Amino acid sequence: MSRDQRTLAREIGQLLADPAHADNPLRPALAQLWQAHEAQQMRLERVTHLSDAYQMLARDRENALGERFTKHMRRLEKLARISDRYQQMMQDMNLALNEASHRDVLTGLGNRRLLIERLKQETVRAARTGQPYSLAMLDVDNFKQVNDTYGHEMGDQVLIEIGTAVQMELRESDLGGRWGGEEFLLILPATSGPAAMQVAERVRTSIHNLVVRSGTQAVPVSASIGVSTHSAGEDFSHTVSRADAALLEAKRSGRDRVVYADDDTQGA
Repeated sequence: MSRDQRTLAREIGQLLADPAHADNPLRPALAQLWQAHEAQQMRLERVTHLSDAYQMLARDRENALGERFTKHMRRLEKLARISDRYQQMMQDMNLALNEASHRDVLTGLGNRRLLIERLKQETVRAARTGQPYSLAMLDVDNFKQVNDTYGHEMGDQVLIEIGTAVQMELRESDLGGRWGGEEFLLILPATSGPAAMQVAERVRTSIHNLVVRSGTQAVPVSASIGVSTHSAGEDFSHTVSRADAALLEAKRSGRDRVVYADDDTQGA
């Protein structure tokens, strides 16, 4: 109720209470009208009070719902972050497992599984493009003697050093891996015989120049290498066999050398 309304109500109340107006013919009608007004005012106040209470209740419920919704969203966001981290962790683990399954534990180079997969790919690519690839089969000279003389730990160290030397001399497109034991296989994509011989010779020289020591004693290190070039229509296993035959010829010829798988070595 406004200030003017309160003043008017006070004046009307005073008029109705004044005995001087008791006989006024308008007094009963004014009194009745005033009672109706007060009753209406009380109903309006009750309605206003109920409305205010309802709005307050609605606001409280809305705030409670908002808080519950916010908490629920925060919980969902937390679960989403946990899920993202878990998925990333699983992806990293799968990559690590895949990497581990294709790597030689000792040297860090590709293992036989990876080499065979790459041989299949290069054979398919050579058939499609007409560009041959070449292989270099490498065997550490007198490796048994190294193990017997200096121990297997030194033998492992020699293999690690050779693996590093091999990796340093290969091109980005090449793949070097441990074929088994003291044998390594180098896959040289889109590479002809002469170019493959150059790569193999660099690898041989790098291995020959390695300085591996057992205490103060130098351990002699060298490798023999056989090189072959894939022929059209040839299975990759035949290409590997020809490189292996050239390797045997390098061993027979005095070791620490590179031999190409020409007609003389294919049947060796």
